[in-house]
Amino acid sequence: QAHLVESGGGWVQAGGSLRLSCAASGIIFSINGMGWYRQAPGKQRELVARITTGGKTNYADSVSGRFTISRDNAKNTVYLQMNSLKPEDTAVYYCHADRYGLGPSYGSWGQGTQVTVSS
Repeated sequence: QAHLVESGGGWVQAGGSLRLSCAASGIIFSINGMGWYRQAPGKQRELVARITTGGKTNYADSVSGRFTISRDNAKNTVYLQMNSLKPEDTAVYYCHADRYGLGPSYGSWGQGTQVTVSS
């Protein structure tokens, strides 16, 4: 049974930075694509960034150039470095493990971590 635990969320002023971590257990981490999604109040969950098993990354246009996703297979952990944060980045951020590349309707999810950016 996959178990994903996010950490690193919190409150920050606009322009600041946060680093999210997602520790995985119960899965063979190295063969899972990993992703970060977010959901703001009243909005649908959206993709923020993904990283493949080979380290290829892609980002939502809204965060490209500001956020960086990375993974450490030795630590079974995926990270999201968030710089130049904006109030519109405020959301609950979720970690997703995607073993078969089937997208967010499948795979495993963490419980989420709140990120609040004040103006």
